[in-house]
Amino acid sequence: MPLITLTGFVTDIVFTKQSRPSLAEFGATSWLPSLVSIAIVRALGSLVTGLICAGKVGSSIGAELGSMKVTEQIEAMEVSAINPFKYLVVTRVIASTITIPVLGLYCSFVALAGSYFSVHSNEATSIVSFLHNGFSTITFLDVFASVIKSIVFGFTIGIIGCYKGYNAEQGTQGVGRGANEAVVLAMFLVFIEEIIIVQTANWIRYY
Repeated sequence: MPLITLTGFVTDIVFTKQSRPSLAEFGATSWLPSLVSIAIVRALGSLVTGLICAGKVGSSIGAELGSMKVTEQIEAMEVSAINPFKYLVVTRVIASTITIPVLGLYCSFVALAGSYFSVHSNEATSIVSFLHNGFSTITFLDVFASVIKSIVFGFTIGIIGCYKGYNAEQGTQGVGRGANEAVVLAMFLVFIEEIIIVQTANWIRYY
């Protein structure tokens, strides 16, 4: 949560500062709250959260299960008549699927706060005006698509981390390799899913 707070806040301050000069050339700085809100809700909030969690949560799950695999703790659970898949995999996948959407919404809130401070420092815009202009262009479909993306990201990160850790081999070297592969593959799939869901949402929005 602290990592997402810092990343979301700083990312949107930078995005707002980079967007202002382009809008200023056309005398359209009043559109800045709307531009930032659309970018955060439709893409940045869920995507930033997904990438951070892919690096932190995916690697953690992969390393933990990989360590249990190479030290034969999973085999010991099977001998003890405990289903390791249900106990180790299902719980982690459900946890990541539930918590990452919550973190995604939180990241969007923090990012909007960072954007407001940036806009307020330059245009002295009030919080009421910022929220009114920002959310005037946001629809239910935008919020719904963002939540769906976060759910899909969470499920993907959990599944990939568990799969790479559960199938780790060759001792401690295999644990490191599994954790690394979990991060890389999860980030790659997050980008692919982002493209697919955004295209689907745009198709629904315009057709």
